[in-house]
Amino acid sequence: MVVSDLEQEQPQPSAHPTPRKPAPLWLVVLGNIVVALAIVSLVQAFVVRVHNVSSGSMQTTLGVRDRVLSSNLPYLANPPERGDIIIFGHGPTWDDAMRAPEPDPFIAAVRIFGDVTGIGLSNKTYTVKRIIGLPGDTVECCDAQGRVLVNGEPLDEPYVYRDIPFTADGLDCASDPSSARCFAAITVPDGKYLVMGDHRSNSADSVAGCRGSSGPSECARFVPAERITGKVVAKAWPPGPVP
Repeated sequence: MVVSDLEQEQPQPSAHPTPRKPAPLWLVVLGNIVVALAIVSLVQAFVVRVHNVSSGSMQTTLGVRDRVLSSNLPYLANPPERGDIIIFGHGPTWDDAMRAPEPDPFIAAVRIFGDVTGIGLSNKTYTVKRIIGLPGDTVECCDAQGRVLVNGEPLDEPYVYRDIPFTADGLDCASDPSSARCFAAITVPDGKYLVMGDHRSNSADSVAGCRGSSGPSECARFVPAERITGKVVAKAWPPGPVP
């Protein structure tokens, strides 16, 4: 009798399948590194970013070499507010988005890596300051007590450290010479912010080029809204809240 192919006994699978070979150690390590970098990149882009404070312009609120955490989450629903400490990225000037292109391919790649992960070099310079003037505000200094005025109202600024010398009826805005603390009224353009450092006598901020002058507001520089990368929400090292 001839048995057809359909009737022939089919081979049975082995009860002991051949085990898969483990992945090489280098591939496992590489995979873990890629996953870790992806997580870091997502956290830095959408949740919180770590920055190193490189100058004393925000003393004593933030000290030199402090590490701070900034987040863009507070600004997803609401615009920045007066008094916020912000991080903003820029190039050679505050209006420039990026640094000049890097001719060295290796350094250029390192910068791109830093932009993505927040680790190492970057195509941007990051600066930390406090918002004093919102879009449309008029900011000037000083009143008779040496205070900054916003829309004609004096600011209460307990965070200011080592302000520029000012003495009523001595070295003030009407004296000759006038106090370098003084600057004429500046109107903040739409879509931009006027920022200052807490260490007023050591801060290259929005009004640094206007102090001691009664000239036009073109001396001021502003932070475009799109340059703001986040609000400083805490100090990572030394750990603690932002006063």
